[in-house]
Amino acid sequence: YYEADDMAGARRHINNALAINSRSSEAYNVQALVHQREGDTELADAAFRRAISLDRSNSRARNNYAAFLFNQQRFEDAYDELQVVANDTSYEGRAVAFENLGRSALRLGRMEDAERAFERALQLNSNLYVSILELAQLRINSGDFGSARTLYNQYLTTREFYGIPHTPRSLWIGIQVENHFQNQNLVEGYARILTALYQESPEYQLYQNLTNGN
Repeated sequence: YYEADDMAGARRHINNALAINSRSSEAYNVQALVHQREGDTELADAAFRRAISLDRSNSRARNNYAAFLFNQQRFEDAYDELQVVANDTSYEGRAVAFENLGRSALRLGRMEDAERAFERALQLNSNLYVSILELAQLRINSGDFGSARTLYNQYLTTREFYGIPHTPRSLWIGIQVENHFQNQNLVEGYARILTALYQESPEYQLYQNLTNGN
């Protein structure tokens, strides 16, 4: 019912489930998701914490809670939850948990932790293009353009296979990599797309700074 966007139906069945078992971690997890979708953040937070307290091994609930915390810009709390999820070797979403761990680490300025998390994500699933791109940017920042180029080519292969559209971030990373290797045709190609589609983006401003020598 939740996935069908029927919140009334979801609430009805959650209540039925809790009437049968008032200590159902999964029921509280879904209840939290309903509250989150409806904008009741305090109720969502309480339901997520109740779900986890009832079953500390419920990585699905913990991962959902981490996503909620990230959206609330509570990056330290999200990082702590994701560390637990990522270390659960039985959790089917472990690769994405590592990716989100890396994203949280970036927001906290923990670059080495972010790099390790993205590397682990790609060990588990080499097609996670966000991890590929973020790791490429980290390698650019450290001056390792050879590794960044390898990663960016991996991204391009993944993008083509899955039909993923370029984002301002992916185009900016491509510009940085190919500018370093003086491949102006590729730089100009990425820049044309960035200029045509994403002039309002921070990445476009970074490109402008680059071209103006700032």
